[in-house]
Amino acid sequence: MTTMLAARAHKGATELSLERIPVPEPGPEDVVIKVMSAGIAPGMMKLLQRGRFTHLPSIPGHEIAGVVVSAGSQAPAELVGRRVRVHPMLSCGQCVYCRTDRQQLCAETGMIGHAAFGSGKMELYARYHNGGLAEFARAPAWLVDALPDNVNFDVGAKVHDLANAVRAFKCAAIREPGRLVITAATGTMGTASIKLARFYGARQLVLVARSRQRLEALRPLAGNLPVELLALDELGADWADNQGLTRRLREMLPEGADAILDFFPGGPGTVQAVRALALGGTLVHMGGSTAPVAIPIAEIMQKCWRIVGTRACTRSDTEDVLELLRSGRLIVDDLITHHFPLAEVNRAMQVMLDRTEPIWMAVVHPGQG
Repeated sequence: MTTMLAARAHKGATELSLERIPVPEPGPEDVVIKVMSAGIAPGMMKLLQRGRFTHLPSIPGHEIAGVVVSAGSQAPAELVGRRVRVHPMLSCGQCVYCRTDRQQLCAETGMIGHAAFGSGKMELYARYHNGGLAEFARAPAWLVDALPDNVNFDVGAKVHDLANAVRAFKCAAIREPGRLVITAATGTMGTASIKLARFYGARQLVLVARSRQRLEALRPLAGNLPVELLALDELGADWADNQGLTRRLREMLPEGADAILDFFPGGPGTVQAVRALALGGTLVHMGGSTAPVAIPIAEIMQKCWRIVGTRACTRSDTEDVLELLRSGRLIVDDLITHHFPLAEVNRAMQVMLDRTEPIWMAVVHPGQG
């Protein structure tokens, strides 16, 4: 096969374009993967509109799993035929951030099939900006991870999101007694965090989201951890103005939360959550909110709160996820609620964006009609 179907982003476009283009050839250090599953994320189109996709046209899709079909002259030949996932984070590998498990802060940071984030020359991103929303994808061999035999392609594609949650947990460093609040809990990052909570010090969960009905569906994800639900729709129309979220969290956790994983994409929820922290508690934000956090620094000092911002994951985070999956202690197949053929990629993106139906994780299958 010399051509393939691919979804491509073009400058100024509001949708992806399905096109037939040549199958990529591997460079000396590359592999070419027949894509079996590709994850999608709603932020992709927002970043495209903000100009963060600096090489257009481009094939989006940073979550890739499939089978290696060819390898370059300097890539390990034994990778051909292997079931793999791609770690999409590009970085220089030599700077202080790369040497200290903080690759996402490298000046060369970009993501295969996603946006350019760094301020450097971005040479790797220029070479590897095309991603997995296509029948085949090219990636550097050093960013390919073999999938354990018990991990299917759909889960393999979503390892990145699971590893993002691991990064948030590592930043939170939850201490006893392990009271954890997760906001925007019905989304991709929320559900991933619920699954991982028991491995990272959580002993009690409070899950926050808009709808009680959608929250109720989350209970089985927590395993044997005790769970309480907090629906924003039940706080009253003026909760944003009268500290309704803070008060309710304090009623549920009188001593406060030891940690809060905050995935609110905006609004007053984040600052109200901060004030529900226990003494010495930590809020980790990974929701991309632009809302200001107007809290006197003296209050943060007196209560020894930590407010941590983090984004993306590192290779060690993905290794931790793969080991949990390999061991059978972590099972996440039930998180993948939606499957789409490549021909319906724009509908898939819209479903992710408008969230009119319950959706946790979604994957695209480029080999399906």
